[in-house]
Amino acid sequence: MNSGGQIAWAVRKENPLLLEHLNKFLARNKKGSLLGNILYNRYYLNASAIRNPLIESDREKLIDLLEVFRKYASRYNFDYLAIAAQAYQESGLDNRKRSPTGALGIMQVLPSTAADKKIKIKNIEKLENNIHAGVKYLNFLRKRYFSDPAITPANRVYFSWAAYNAGPAKINRIRRQAAKEGFDPNQWFFHVENIAAKVIGREIVHYVANINKYYVAYQLQFENYLKRQQEIEKLRKKMAPAKG
Repeated sequence: MNSGGQIAWAVRKENPLLLEHLNKFLARNKKGSLLGNILYNRYYLNASAIRNPLIESDREKLIDLLEVFRKYASRYNFDYLAIAAQAYQESGLDNRKRSPTGALGIMQVLPSTAADKKIKIKNIEKLENNIHAGVKYLNFLRKRYFSDPAITPANRVYFSWAAYNAGPAKINRIRRQAAKEGFDPNQWFFHVENIAAKVIGREIVHYVANINKYYVAYQLQFENYLKRQQEIEKLRKKMAPAKG
């Protein structure tokens, strides 16, 4: 890791307007400003909290779990890698995890949440039931609180992640506050998350940002992996001896 160094933007001489706008943006959003602090806290202050989801042991865990994630993500219309990324943030893909608040398993589901009539999943200490309960609850949050057509599909997931962590009432309250303060209440990143950092704290900002980073990492790694697996399966079938 580098320390004590400096970085700077380089702009062509024939682009004075770009330089002017960059300087204004940097002055307005430097460390100490709301957005500057959000970015500093997300990418620098808490960098040690971000794990590498692609180390060999964790990658092997995910490979073993892919089919279960695919099963329930497909049932509730989520990208299975987004669900896997959330599970990694919640538990590091460890179904043995128990939180001080009583949340259980790979998706860190509260027994009271799983038992609610809207979810009704029993035995959440079991891996598959835990994943099912977590995904079903996430879907409930999305449909109940963030189904407004003005919210993009991606932002519906971001808001649902935030609500999974902090509760839907808090998230809708800060969305209303964001609108009053001139931010877009239908966008999480760089808008509602700014208010969330002030009202709820940095934890929720890190929570959503980390999941999204793990999601991107999984997309880059496992989309190629699955394509290779599909090609191998096609080749295997092609080379299998004919019956009869």
